[in-house]
Amino acid sequence: MNTLTDLKTYDAATFAATALSSAAHLAATLDHTLLKPEATRNQVLQLCAEAAEHRFACAMVNPFWVSTAVAALAGTGVSVGVVIGFPLGASLSASKRDETVRVLKQGAHDVDVVLNVGLLKSGTAEDFEHVQQDIRGVVELAHGSGAIVKVILETCLLSFEEKHRASELCLAAGADFLKTSTGFSTGGATVDDIALLRTHAGTRAGVKASGGIRSLADAKAMLEAGANRIGASASVRILSELAGIVPTSSAPSGY
Repeated sequence: MNTLTDLKTYDAATFAATALSSAAHLAATLDHTLLKPEATRNQVLQLCAEAAEHRFACAMVNPFWVSTAVAALAGTGVSVGVVIGFPLGASLSASKRDETVRVLKQGAHDVDVVLNVGLLKSGTAEDFEHVQQDIRGVVELAHGSGAIVKVILETCLLSFEEKHRASELCLAAGADFLKTSTGFSTGGATVDDIALLRTHAGTRAGVKASGGIRSLADAKAMLEAGANRIGASASVRILSELAGIVPTSSAPSGY
């Protein structure tokens, strides 16, 4: 069994131990991420070069940069990830679907879509159905193209009960991963939230920790709590820490 890919027999402790056993295994759990609005073409290309060098799970970019990233990573076997309805989640469902269609045609494989937080918090049965259908529309398109979907819950904005509700709606919509955060709101991933999301996901789906993960200690805590994917802009630094190399510069800020 490859514990880095097989969720049928997923166990957090075993997965974390395997992921932390080598740079290659840890890299395979990391979505190398650049979502800052001021990101330039050269910075996107650098992200892709690092993703190819270290064999990260994917290079995660904003929609405009998908074609650039796909071209840069052609032949490397490293996927391109993209965010949809980012960072608020309050786009029209039709806009999310249209955006998804366009980035899939350009070659994106990992689609991280933001849940409609305000609609979830509105709290009626009809609202919950709309939230589920909003996600399902993206999932159906992605799965039809062989892509996967991670739904960003923005857990820092949700109550305990809302996190439970959001998780179940996303799983019912066919999401491949439950994901904590955009990195652009009031907080990022927490160990408690990862544990809660894993309780829901079980072996049905993955859990992605994102937002504020800037060190090996952060990554280790999230993996041990139940994450099997991590989104970070500090991916290279995290691998350097695992290798015992202490970077001279501080960890990147933001996502």
